[in-house]
Amino acid sequence: MCSSPATFLTWAVLSVLLGVFLVYHLWRFDRFKCLRWNHGPYSGAFKRVMTYTYLLDVPLIIVYSVGFCVIMYKVGYIDLPGYGVIPMPYALWPEHYKRFIFPLNLVFSIVWSLEMVTHLEELCFWLFLINAGSSQQDWFRSLYFRTWIVGSVLAIIYMPVLTIVTRGNPDKCQAVTFLAGSLGSLSLTFWFLPVLFMFPGFLRNLKAEGVDMNTIVRLTTFHEMNCARIVFRFLFCAPLLILGADGLTSRYIVNSNIFASEFLAFVAAVGCVFSSGLTLLIFFPRSVATEIQAHDSTLFKQPQQMQTLDLTKSMQSDRDSYFAPAPPPPEGSAPPYSSVAENMTVAVSDESGIGKASTLDPERAMPALRTFAPNRRLDSGATVEGGVIVVGLTEGNLARHNLSANVHPFVHNFRSPIELMQTDSYQGITRYGVTRHYA
Repeated sequence: MCSSPATFLTWAVLSVLLGVFLVYHLWRFDRFKCLRWNHGPYSGAFKRVMTYTYLLDVPLIIVYSVGFCVIMYKVGYIDLPGYGVIPMPYALWPEHYKRFIFPLNLVFSIVWSLEMVTHLEELCFWLFLINAGSSQQDWFRSLYFRTWIVGSVLAIIYMPVLTIVTRGNPDKCQAVTFLAGSLGSLSLTFWFLPVLFMFPGFLRNLKAEGVDMNTIVRLTTFHEMNCARIVFRFLFCAPLLILGADGLTSRYIVNSNIFASEFLAFVAAVGCVFSSGLTLLIFFPRSVATEIQAHDSTLFKQPQQMQTLDLTKSMQSDRDSYFAPAPPPPEGSAPPYSSVAENMTVAVSDESGIGKASTLDPERAMPALRTFAPNRRLDSGATVEGGVIVVGLTEGNLARHNLSANVHPFVHNFRSPIELMQTDSYQGITRYGVTRHYA
């Protein structure tokens, strides 16, 4: 069992393109801030594990595909009697190239085990989100989280162990790795199908409960991406399952056919890369509206500062005019602040001791000084502008008011399956760590 140079060239090109897309997306997402070990107050162990588990997959798959691509083109093809021109089998490779077979296969098994960790976490989390009500608040104490822990440990152990045990025979090692990995991933993919079938009803229930439309739109987008990703995961697992199962037989029906083996390997490469790209979009979803607002705010920041400076100058000039002689106002016009002085009343006492409201004499009253309070944001999400509280229907406020007894709090501020998990003391809302959207 040995793939052709063209097969690994396809894997190499697609994996490098995936790496380029990963770098571009993370730069546009938050300028690589999500890669930091302590990224914000919500960078717990769970988020770190899921982030670095996924991000480690991409460079490792590049190492595997590019490494085998270079070696396969160096060893080239061989003309065997009865078989024709075929890629040189592993047994005929030079010794200095044989040393790379086992490390590269081990890298591929590690990549596949980490990918199963990612897929299992998503499966468990989506099942938790759909089935959990408001009575079950903690994902970390749920049965789904424990299932993910046990399944992840098994995946990390059994894949590399099988590769290590069969390393003496390169053909068998590759076949066992393909078969074991495809069986694990294919089972997770089949288990994900009920989530896809239940999700439309879940969205209808959220609409009936009055969840805000922005949340519905986000969840609908995730559902559509999950549907597309399931298709690509089938395209990734099924071809390698066929190649792995055929590689453990003695007849090599599929692997001896160059067209069949290369076609299945090409399809598997497309499925692997595109499903990983969709996983990137789900784990690190970009908010284009937020990015545009942030860009516009930086463009108008300097003019706003200049406007504030002009306002300060005008305040100083008005204040100075209170104590400097000024020309009399034009005839027929109201004196400055006359309306303020005329409306100012104070409580005075007459001889009988009864308090009366008396209007101050404008000539005797001190002119009222205008004060400007700085704008600030309250904990509830409202803003104070000019001393007046302005209650804005921000997305966070809307989520607070849309809490329902039948909807889990995770739904209202949902951003990503890995952006977990900090419980707010205000009404018990669980937030999803993307504080840049609410800054």
